Amino acid sequence: MNDKARTAKPIARKQGLVIQELPDEVLVYDLDRDRAHCLNETAALIWQRCDGRHTTAQIAQTLGRQFDCTVDEKIVWLALDQLGKNHLLDTQPAPPPALMGMNRRTMVRALGVAAIIAVPVVTSIAAPDSIIAASCKGIGVGCETDSECCVGLVCSVPSFTCASPPPE
Repeated sequence: MNDKARTAKPIARKQGLVIQELPDEVLVYDLDRDRAHCLNETAALIWQRCDGRHTTAQIAQTLGRQFDCTVDEKIVWLALDQLGKNHLLDTQPAPPPALMGMNRRTMVRALGVAAIIAVPVVTSIAAPDSIIAASCKGIGVGCETDSECCVGLVCSVPSFTCASPPPE
């Protein structure tokens, strides 16, 4: 690994995020992009140490102490790649040339079966638009069409509120 890559000090993004730390993972909601991210324990530990003070080598050493094993620095680079693609880094250093374009599957093969425990994973989903996420409208709530009202209700005219359908 070249010296420039070994001395890289990534910085995690903290602005515009809602962060919830759980025992084995960290949930991050990106307010700017309406995306939710779940960082497994390894990815979370790496992201939390991206403070501009720790090098990728130091982060790998910290992981090794946490998991009581030797952690290859490539694990850190894989996490940085995932974190960067998900806009969770303010400063993302360029990976060493040998690692450019390496995906998680290739990385696991290169590191061997023992690395499966420590492979960082960032799972992301797009949050639905607020109109889609909103629940249906109940009786007496303003509406424009029947589809806005809860099942069994209709948008009554002239009040334009959700109501029980008129008896037949």
